[in-house]
Amino acid sequence: MAEETTGAPDTQLAELKAATLIESLPWLQKFHGETFVIKFGGNAMVDPQLLDAFAQDVVYLSLVGIRPVVVHGGGPQITKMLERLGIFSEFRAGYRYTSPEAMEIVRMVLTGQISRDLVGRINRHGPIAVAISGEDAGLFTGRRITAEEDGHEVDLGLVGEVVDVDPTIVRGQLDAGRVPVVSSIAPEGPRGQTSLNINADAAASALAVALGAAKLVLLTNVGGLYRDWPDPTSLVSEVDADELEAMLPGLESGMIPKMASCLEAVRGGVPQAHVVDGRLPHSVLLEIFTRQGIGTLVTPSRRSAAAGRRSEASSPSGDAAR
Repeated sequence: MAEETTGAPDTQLAELKAATLIESLPWLQKFHGETFVIKFGGNAMVDPQLLDAFAQDVVYLSLVGIRPVVVHGGGPQITKMLERLGIFSEFRAGYRYTSPEAMEIVRMVLTGQISRDLVGRINRHGPIAVAISGEDAGLFTGRRITAEEDGHEVDLGLVGEVVDVDPTIVRGQLDAGRVPVVSSIAPEGPRGQTSLNINADAAASALAVALGAAKLVLLTNVGGLYRDWPDPTSLVSEVDADELEAMLPGLESGMIPKMASCLEAVRGGVPQAHVVDGRLPHSVLLEIFTRQGIGTLVTPSRRSAAAGRRSEASSPSGDAAR
C-alpha cells in the first residue's frame, strides 16, 4: 500500500510535465527556424541562479530549432567597477555620463566580463555560444546623442545610438548553429576610432529589425508595462503599437526606453516584442511557450494584427501568437 501511495503523486507529476510539453507544441511548430533577439539585463545579471536559468532557456530554444541571439548591457557591473577604481560616474537625464576614461571600463566590463560569463554558462550545456562585440565586423555603427533636462541640452559624453546595423557576422554564427552573445558597444561612425556606450534595449531592437526576427524579448526588473504603476493589478498583458505610442509620454522614466525600443521594433517589422520580468527563473520560456504568458506583449497596430495572442493561443490550429 505504501508503494501505491508514493507512486500516485509521481504519476501525477509526470502527467503534468507531459501536459506542459504538449502545451508548448503549437509555439514550437510556429517558431521553428525563426530568430529571437533577447536582451538580457537587470537583476538577473547579478544573481547566479537566474544567470544559470537564463542560460538554460537559451540552450533550450537553440535545441528545439529556434535561433536565439542574446544582447546584453551591464549597468550594475559597470557601476561597481567604476566605484572600485575610483572613477567618477553620474547620471544625466536618465543616462550614464560616459567619459573617455569611463568608456574604457564599459568596454572592459561588457566584453571582458559579462560576455565571457554568459558564453561560459551557456557552453556548460554544449559549445554553442560565441561572444560578439557591437564593434566587430561593422555590426553596429553609432553616433553620439544628447538629452534634454529641465529645458536644457545635456552632454552625455560617449553615449550613442545605433544608426546602422550590418548583421552579417550574427547571421553567419546563427547559420553555423551558434548562439551569438552581443555586447552593446558601437564605433562612432563607419570608420570611427571612438567607442560609444549604447543602450542595450535600443541595440537589441535595432538588431532584431535588421535580422528580421520573429520576436524581441526584453528582460527587466518589473513584471511588464503597468497602466498605473505601481498598482500590480494594472499590468498590461497586450498592447498594440498605436496604444503604446499614446501611453509613452505618461510612463515612468525607466520604462520609456524599453517601451520605445519595443515600439521601434514592431514598427520596423518585428511581429512581436515582449517585456518580461527577469527576476523570475525561466521567464523567457514562461512568456513565450504558455497560453497566459507572464509579461507584456507589444504587437503592430490591431488593424494589421490577428485577433490577439490569448484567443490565438487556444486555437485548435495551433497558430499561437505567443
